[in-house]
Amino acid sequence: MSQQESIALAQRTVQDIISFFEVNVDTDVSFEDGVINVSVGTSELNSLLIGRNAETLRSIQSIVASVLRNHDAEVQRVNVDVADYKKQRAEKLAEKARGWIEEVRSTGDSYVADLNAADRRVVHQVATEYSDIRTFSEGEGRERRLIIAQASS
Repeated sequence: MSQQESIALAQRTVQDIISFFEVNVDTDVSFEDGVINVSVGTSELNSLLIGRNAETLRSIQSIVASVLRNHDAEVQRVNVDVADYKKQRAEKLAEKARGWIEEVRSTGDSYVADLNAADRRVVHQVATEYSDIRTFSEGEGRERRLIIAQASS
């Protein structure tokens, strides 16, 4: 299955899932850095599609990824967002990360954060803005932690 077919399948799958919830909103799809991004528009049922702690949103994303894998899609990485929830969350996390980095800069002590993979990625990206700071992850699975430290340590 080609890249374009993979993108179309991902979008169609998301549309099918949200129609199950009787939500009729537009979806936009883009392809960037090897990831299919499917954005679901705003509706009165955003909270239902996002779920508590974004569990429903992550489940939708997981289902779409499974569908792509089962169809031997050329592109299997997918990111699903509802009403820019993930984008807004990433922006808030980036601000927190800047605060953590300033704390590390002022105290010299490393900062350890218990974050999921997507959140760790956001902090790693923010840290690239600082030449005197380095970030790395330690541990396995659910025990994986992000460490923010001074580059000299």
